[in-house]
Amino acid sequence: MKFILVTGGVISGIGKGIIASSVGTILKSCGLHVTAIKIDPYINIDAGTFSPYEHGEVFVLDDGGEVDLDLGNYERFLDIRLTRDNNLTTGKIYQSVITKERRGDYLGKTVQVVPHITDAIQEWVMRQARVPVDDDGVEPQVCVIELGGTVGDIESMPFIEAFRQFQFKVKRENFCNIHVSLIPQIMCRCATPLDNSVKEKISMFCHVEPEQVICVHDVSSIYRVPLLLENQGVVSYFCHRLDLPIETRPRKMLTKWKEMSDRSDRLLEHCSIALVGKYTKFSDSYASVIKALEHSALAISHKLEVKYIDSADLEPGALQEEPVKYHEAWQKLCSADGILVPGGFGVRGTEGKIQAIQWARKQKKPFLGVCLGMQLAVCEFARNVLGWKDANSTEFEPETTHPVVIDMPEHNPGQMGGTMRLGKRRTIFKTKNSVLRRLYGDVDHVEERHRHRFEVNPELKQNFEDQGLHFVGQDVEGERMEVIELDAPDHPYFVGVQYHPEFTSRPIKPSPPYFGLLLASAGILHSFLQRGCRLSPRHDRRPGSSVWGRWFCSVTPQWYLGESGFESATF
Repeated sequence: MKFILVTGGVISGIGKGIIASSVGTILKSCGLHVTAIKIDPYINIDAGTFSPYEHGEVFVLDDGGEVDLDLGNYERFLDIRLTRDNNLTTGKIYQSVITKERRGDYLGKTVQVVPHITDAIQEWVMRQARVPVDDDGVEPQVCVIELGGTVGDIESMPFIEAFRQFQFKVKRENFCNIHVSLIPQIMCRCATPLDNSVKEKISMFCHVEPEQVICVHDVSSIYRVPLLLENQGVVSYFCHRLDLPIETRPRKMLTKWKEMSDRSDRLLEHCSIALVGKYTKFSDSYASVIKALEHSALAISHKLEVKYIDSADLEPGALQEEPVKYHEAWQKLCSADGILVPGGFGVRGTEGKIQAIQWARKQKKPFLGVCLGMQLAVCEFARNVLGWKDANSTEFEPETTHPVVIDMPEHNPGQMGGTMRLGKRRTIFKTKNSVLRRLYGDVDHVEERHRHRFEVNPELKQNFEDQGLHFVGQDVEGERMEVIELDAPDHPYFVGVQYHPEFTSRPIKPSPPYFGLLLASAGILHSFLQRGCRLSPRHDRRPGSSVWGRWFCSVTPQWYLGESGFESATF
């Protein structure tokens, strides 16, 4: 097993996650099996109780793990499936050590940060690094570890010490560290590549060879970062430094990445999506949603424009309190090609989301509702079609006489963390006459990731279906409503899903619900379905038979490859 540790300096958010993902990508392109671990030094057990404004979105894994959004980058770049133990936090480590202490495992010894906490960190990494993450079930050969935060933070000290010991435990030929830093000086702020003289200066003061100073300058897409690393000899360095079994041969995977990146820079047609949510002031709150939209937009050769709309600004009260914001929000909504209402929690802004859903339904605008977005679509239909004017979710109005959305039996309202319906669950399609089923490839069932406490009231199912809102997807027992579709031949796309399909969207395989939204918003869904779920030659400009997506890069890091572990890096 080879271990590559990625750390960061100067500021947090420097781009460690993209570097870690890119390193893993170029190694996987060489035929190696690669896994990834993210270490977060905070004391929380997991990310499940975070506000999206605190750390961005909460990413959900197959096993229900609520983790840092960087694990989403690992999964999308490397096309792997991780588990909750691939996200290690200070809280998890201390919890495991204290549990052992209470059980008497330390035989009365004084339990200390060194050696007990540091040993627990190393044991966790060694154990998790060997868990298969590819579909073939093969044990990984390389583990890329990202240490969150900034070196020098007091929270990171136990982890820094653990890896100082770790490099000697696994031996020099099996361990390498990458340090990502920022060069803020005007002469080398790295909007453009560094001169050799600057590299030599960094090399001298950081005690590494000049060829181990890799410049990652501004690029148009983060999918260009692996190509940037490859062009600067990173694979050759790892082959030499870690004695990796890599053959010298063309790497088809990176060739496709280059084709994808080139295409993303040449898009001419545009498609706009109104994202109506509660956390729109911080785009990372919807990181996976945005990436799923980008994957789908590039697949149909369109440039994506996301119009962020704070749902509270759409509510009638905003017209009196902040009329400018109210009119701007409605202008964005009305001018968008499609409308997306993503997941969320809490009552604020829900009435604005219902307003947006009603507008999409009546004006025949392509619409996708995810999790809460689907639940509110049911509420809107109940109010304005069934005539149940007080229809609501018991999350927002416990005393409503028409509880169309109710809390699930397993929900524990007294505890927040880990009490939701989480992780990969199966959804059965109940009819062949379903747009979403066809987008999934006409399969009988799909498995997608969930994260919710409330569900559509199954006792009211028939009332909705009698009026044209069909629950075309349900859980295995037929008790939980998973997919809704509006039966209206003149509506291009009105779909809601209880699960979060964005978590499994990949650059080479866009999420079908999001893909359907983009197809409908571009006005080509009908022809796509008529062609047997194939794009017309005008839109099908994909490399080979693959479907690709894109992200954008907004960081300008430098990183250093340590020749002899921590001693030669800038820690």
